[in-house]
Amino acid sequence: MAYPDQIWIQAASFAGAAFSVGFGAIGAALGEGYAAGNASEAMGRNPEKSGDILKNMLIGQAVAESAGIFALVISMLLIFFEGHGEPLVTAFAFLGAGLSMGLSAIGSGMGGGFPAAEACQGIADNPETQGMLTTNMLIGSAVCQTPAIFGMVVAFLLMFMDFSKIPLEPGWAALLGGGFAVGLGAIGSGVGSGIPAGSATRGMARQPAAATTIRTNMLIGSAVSQTPAIFGMVVAFLLIFLDWSDKPAAPYWAMLLGAGLSTGLSAIGPGIGNGLTAGEAAEGIARVPETSGPVTTTMLIGQTVAQSTVIYGFLVSLILLFIEREASTTMVAWAIPLSAGLCMGFGGIGPGVGEGIAAAYTVRRIARDQELNVLLTRVMLVGQAVSESTGIYSLIVSLLLLFVI
Repeated sequence: MAYPDQIWIQAASFAGAAFSVGFGAIGAALGEGYAAGNASEAMGRNPEKSGDILKNMLIGQAVAESAGIFALVISMLLIFFEGHGEPLVTAFAFLGAGLSMGLSAIGSGMGGGFPAAEACQGIADNPETQGMLTTNMLIGSAVCQTPAIFGMVVAFLLMFMDFSKIPLEPGWAALLGGGFAVGLGAIGSGVGSGIPAGSATRGMARQPAAATTIRTNMLIGSAVSQTPAIFGMVVAFLLIFLDWSDKPAAPYWAMLLGAGLSTGLSAIGPGIGNGLTAGEAAEGIARVPETSGPVTTTMLIGQTVAQSTVIYGFLVSLILLFIEREASTTMVAWAIPLSAGLCMGFGGIGPGVGEGIAAAYTVRRIARDQELNVLLTRVMLVGQAVSESTGIYSLIVSLLLLFVI
């Protein structure tokens, strides 16, 4: 049955709105619930500070809620915005916008709850540090919202850019792939940025004299945790802004969609892994501030290695975007690039988290005994190299699919 053009746009805008606020509500609710649970536990330990703890909890929840508010705003715009350009292209742009905003809000909402929770615990343990903890909570929670902002920026581009000159085939896959790239890519970075923010806030309550050193380490670790989301945003920009009008519909639709999934999925693990490492570094410095130098150095080494699988995913995405393929409508022709993107995307999740765990435990031990720095760093690198092998397997299979099969 043929439907009027406007019906396709309306249906896609409603679905995009559902994706945006539906996914976006997940992270914010989890983060706020985690903050509330810790606030209750903290009040139980120190009932006299219940008022201050409650106030801090509400402030922290408000910041964690911002990712959900971003998602709500995009949903409202999608519902009431009519769009312009070719109807079916606009429809896929709206779907991509909803996925971009909704998925990217998951990690930021969850991450924002970690510093809020630890600030409540810290106020109960050391009430004199309340102002310091609230300040650090706000800084850490704000950093966690950055990946959601990346998703919102891409969502705005997909909603308001003029796609009238983009052909439906393979343009629809570029717009949908862009939403997946930045949306999925932001999940790990949002969660990963919240882990060091929570650890740093907890550490300041224990060691207020070292607050500046702890915060500096937190910001460095959180910044590195953001980089997987940046890879996702770069791929999204390439998909949205490059001209695909001269490319055959098949197999390019599968190549463009696979490119978005490769980087988006492979960014999840490194974002979380980097956050685990940074969290242990902030906590270690809080215990022994004199170990700041070796702890931060080892943290950065460990985070760099844990970052590698998203680089593999980014590499596969670039190959899919720029490799030349002849037109073919066979199932094999489109199954190959889509499978390559999924293989590298899913294959990058586990190594990123695993290598981050190895680095996190190493940093924790170095903070307690920095004389073992060289030995432990060497063991960490060996262990990370073994964990890395599974990501390399995924890369090899993806390259075989693209260049051999």
